[in-house]
Amino acid sequence: MRRFLNLLLVTVLLLFPSFSIAKGAHRAPAKPKSPTVAVRGSVSKKGKVTKPYVRTAPNVTQRDNWSSKPNVNPTNGKRGTKTPKK
Repeated sequence: MRRFLNLLLVTVLLLFPSFSIAKGAHRAPAKPKSPTVAVRGSVSKKGKVTKPYVRTAPNVTQRDNWSSKPNVNPTNGKRGTKTPKK
């Protein structure tokens, strides 16, 4: 039942976004996007451990990825080896 109510609430807020913000309410200024994203570590069911790491934020180009030429990964100093497509 709780899952259904959460789904209903999300649906209503997506269909009628004006309900989520009262008229006259001020929004916080947009936060500048960071060029990096922190990825949390995890442990699989089989016990494999993945350490947390930092990667470039997703976007439409490959030219700013650390694995692309001529970029250098600031964390480990490795040079990019892949030729960017876009």
